[in-house]
Amino acid sequence: MSLPVLVAIVVLGIALSVAAVHFTGGSRTATLADPDQALRRFAEDFPDEIVATVRLTADAKTAFLDLGRGRNGIVHSIGDCFLTRIVTAADVSVTSPDETNTILMRLTDFTWKGGHFRFASAGDAQALLKALEARQSDAAREAA
Repeated sequence: MSLPVLVAIVVLGIALSVAAVHFTGGSRTATLADPDQALRRFAEDFPDEIVATVRLTADAKTAFLDLGRGRNGIVHSIGDCFLTRIVTAADVSVTSPDETNTILMRLTDFTWKGGHFRFASAGDAQALLKALEARQSDAAREAA
């Protein structure tokens, strides 16, 4: 078999494989249908946690869960799966960029650094920002 024919067969095979994965749903991004789905997904990894409030982002890819005692749970979509985390004031820094209803969160976790999170409601964004900033202030006072 000649080299050009072999290269053509390999390229065609790879293209067909990528197309098959895409058309069978392999490139679909997971989203949260509602707060209950976020609660169920979080409970799979942390069944003993009690959630007080769930705040979904506008794109329904992330949910922030108030767990009390200075902790927040996070359910975030990556590809077609969800990751879950519990964060405390020591794990996160938050700021409010110039964008409306948006917070910028950076985590100390090397497996996921956080990101920009936009909420449909200004109230949700401000409540989460205030809660995390208050917890950061409390953590700074405790460290001093």
